[in-house]
Amino acid sequence: MNKKKKLIVVSIFFFLLVVFKLVFPTWTPDIKGTNSISTLQQIEINGTKLEVMIRGNNRANPIIIFVHGGPGCSEIPYVRKYQDLLEKNFTIVHYDQRGSGKSYHFFEDYSNLTSDLHVDDLLELTNYITERLGQEKVLLIGHSFGTYIGMKAASKAPDKFSAYIGIGQVADIVQSELDSLTYTINQAKLAGNMGDVKKLENLKSSVENGEELTPRNLVRKYGGAARLINDNLDYYLGFLFGPEYNLLDVIRYVKGVSLSQGILIREEIQQNITSMIDHLEVPCFFVMGQYDYMTSVNAANAYFSKIEAPIKEFIIFDESAHYPQFEQKELFANWLNETWRELEKK
Repeated sequence: MNKKKKLIVVSIFFFLLVVFKLVFPTWTPDIKGTNSISTLQQIEINGTKLEVMIRGNNRANPIIIFVHGGPGCSEIPYVRKYQDLLEKNFTIVHYDQRGSGKSYHFFEDYSNLTSDLHVDDLLELTNYITERLGQEKVLLIGHSFGTYIGMKAASKAPDKFSAYIGIGQVADIVQSELDSLTYTINQAKLAGNMGDVKKLENLKSSVENGEELTPRNLVRKYGGAARLINDNLDYYLGFLFGPEYNLLDVIRYVKGVSLSQGILIREEIQQNITSMIDHLEVPCFFVMGQYDYMTSVNAANAYFSKIEAPIKEFIIFDESAHYPQFEQKELFANWLNETWRELEKK
């Protein structure tokens, strides 16, 4: 009986722990300072509610809005560990896009989801942020698929942005995927993994026709996603221990990835960004990791050569893959600080 009672007590404890983790109130830690800002809240934007996190040592600092990629892959669960240096000189805004992460609502209709709708949400969010913080413009940074949204937003409403930065910039997706496939096959051969080689070689015609992407698990396996961080582990630790997400939010995240990727990757393939946008009216920077094969440096550089902008620069971080802003966060923060100082002089 004693053992049975102990088992019941332990079972009840773990049940209550799971229930607590499932629904506990979420927040983002405070930042010390009389004019600091650290908020995590739902904001009504264009008929839906978006989760928005704002953090910075001084709310009077210039604003950066980050547009996450995926599609559907919010960075709110873990991004604080990589942006502490940026928070010193900028006010950093992250948001979960419509139908993604904490912005996924179980009974909401997402049948009209498109990148253009994401662009409209981003522009309205920009209006909200600039009004709230009393500033005229923001620095817009997109990452991965977020650059598809970011480029369209910067093109549509350049008056709202001081500059555009694309990290892991998307370009001609077929060209990028062929680069990725070639790299991954070569690395699999060097590793002697002929099973992976065969699987990848069988995909060549599908990738060439824009029907499939190079399998992301294999791109990651051979160092084409991250070199200096473990991006998957960052998510797991953020989901389990971070205060910004509870387990119900994790379910929302998984549902949102499934929803968004099925719709938006198809759109990205069918509506090539390189044929839609060839000039920006704001300064334009492409920031790439040398070993990025989620969005290849080669394809991004080919696109960059076609872009017209008042100022433009192509930057390569030579130890990174798809996450240079995280993998080499000190170098990225220094580059961004210097770039902003130069922009302020213009």
